[in-house]
Amino acid sequence: MSFSPGPPLQPNFYAQDPLVVARSLLGAVLVHEHSDGTRYMGRIVETEAYRGQEDQACHAKVGRTPRTETLFGPPGIGYVYLIYGMYHLFNVVAWPEGKAAGILIRGIEPISGITGTTHGPGRLTRAMKITGEHHKQPVWEGSLRIHGGEGVPESQVSTGPRVGVDYAGEWAMKPWRYWITDHPNVSAVPNKKKR
Repeated sequence: MSFSPGPPLQPNFYAQDPLVVARSLLGAVLVHEHSDGTRYMGRIVETEAYRGQEDQACHAKVGRTPRTETLFGPPGIGYVYLIYGMYHLFNVVAWPEGKAAGILIRGIEPISGITGTTHGPGRLTRAMKITGEHHKQPVWEGSLRIHGGEGVPESQVSTGPRVGVDYAGEWAMKPWRYWITDHPNVSAVPNKKKR
């Protein structure tokens, strides 16, 4: 029997506080209808929130630039960028338009069409064939969408510091990474702390 996700999450969902969005995305379903006819689908199991210009780990800390403009809204738009010249990272814009925030999708549990590893933001975009063409595209319509899924109870959610942002000083320690506790598709990081 084939799996059928819920309807796509609409822009008003993403207009909430990015911490609420990051937590609420756990259990949602990421779907990519690729041009090759493959439907790549995975359940979101790990996210990170990047919250405003004051957040020294957020790209928006430098203000509005050609690179960061997308983070200022509207909510529900994809923010995709390349790191190390080889990995695309997929984020979705949160908060009402004019306030900068993004949610990084860090890990998914494969449901269909996926053959590669998906624990880690660069691995999951490769496995789902998400590229820079999805930058600035709405995630409630089009080829790359986030659909509602089964909710994850608080007892199964852990939080901790975000990964790879040590340069952000005290902001690096904000517990703004959310994951399903002990899930095998969560990226391997130290100091996991149960919420």
